[in-house]
Amino acid sequence: MTDNNVTRAEVCAAAIADAFKDDGEIFGSPMGMLPTLGARLAKLTSNPDLVISDGESLLLAGTPPLFAKADVIEGWVPFRRVFELITYGKRHVMMGATQVDRHGNQNISAIGDFDRPKRQLLGVRGAPSNTVNNRTSYWVPKHSTRVFVEAVDTVSGVGPRNARQAGAAAAKYNDIHRIVTNLAVLDVSGPDDTVRLVSVHPGVSVTEVQAVTGFELAVTGEVPETRLPTDEELTLIRNVIDPKTLRDREVPPVQVSA
Repeated sequence: MTDNNVTRAEVCAAAIADAFKDDGEIFGSPMGMLPTLGARLAKLTSNPDLVISDGESLLLAGTPPLFAKADVIEGWVPFRRVFELITYGKRHVMMGATQVDRHGNQNISAIGDFDRPKRQLLGVRGAPSNTVNNRTSYWVPKHSTRVFVEAVDTVSGVGPRNARQAGAAAAKYNDIHRIVTNLAVLDVSGPDDTVRLVSVHPGVSVTEVQAVTGFELAVTGEVPETRLPTDEELTLIRNVIDPKTLRDREVPPVQVSA
């Protein structure tokens, strides 16, 4: 029986773990704290074959707590080797997103007109090569109309429609798998490769998610609730992976019903 004090962050962690569960033996490359928590949870439950790293240069045989020193190391993956993995494709990256649009394009580069942006961000970084070579998911800690926009200001991560228009080389391995936010789980399987609402987190309605999305979400039938983490997963989250409760810094502790 699931604990009655499950928080929103723990629901998000389980949803992120589910994004990695069917990958098999592949390099899980989560960027950020909640994605790392979710990927390590998958490693300990649904996908023990998932290859994880410390986020810098080491491949881990064990699954240490967040930001703890690795106790068992099974390999070395310096920055130059990551590019080999990107082009080889045996990788699932979960990135952040400053903007995501109706067709699953992502922006982490700049806000405003390309020639004179209002805000300069990271630049496109590895987003183009990630999205045309590897399975890619996104984590959005605060679902809002500032993030989910009709059209991104700069295409950093390439959605499936743009990938097809660019040709077979861009489309062959393009796979925008999941978009997990603090309110819902989405994918890009709506009509004409549009963002679709897969589930809403407990205590959140479809109407609430649509109200903070800057375009009409695709909805197929009745939208289910995102599943609650199991007792085993809660034990792993709370006692093994994140005993310092760092997850609540990213998603404030809203209690959900069990």
